[in-house]
Amino acid sequence: MNKIEIPFRLPSLNQYINECRKNKYAGANMKRAVEKDIGWYINKLPKYNKPIRIHFHWVEENKKRDLDNVFFAKKFILDSMVKAGKLKNDNRNCIKGFIDTYEYAKESKIILEIDEGEDI
Repeated sequence: MNKIEIPFRLPSLNQYINECRKNKYAGANMKRAVEKDIGWYINKLPKYNKPIRIHFHWVEENKKRDLDNVFFAKKFILDSMVKAGKLKNDNRNCIKGFIDTYEYAKESKIILEIDEGEDI
């Protein structure tokens, strides 16, 4: 199992939708910037050649955001893993499942625990 921590809060679905509504480039620009920031942490991971299962542990600094909107940010994380060459693809052949858990603490972050293997 590999474990990394992304030590900041990622945009929610509502924030991303609001960017997309500004103009035809704003959403793409936001996604590109977020993926670049995530990439610094994703690069610490090995390359996965077998299917993986990911446990996302979301730590939120307050209860203002709905959890479904928070969990949307896994899209940014998975796309970053593909762009960094850590995953061949983020389809069902490469990712066998997710587990989402959450807690509230002083500072927001995301902890990823990744298991790899044919039998997961």
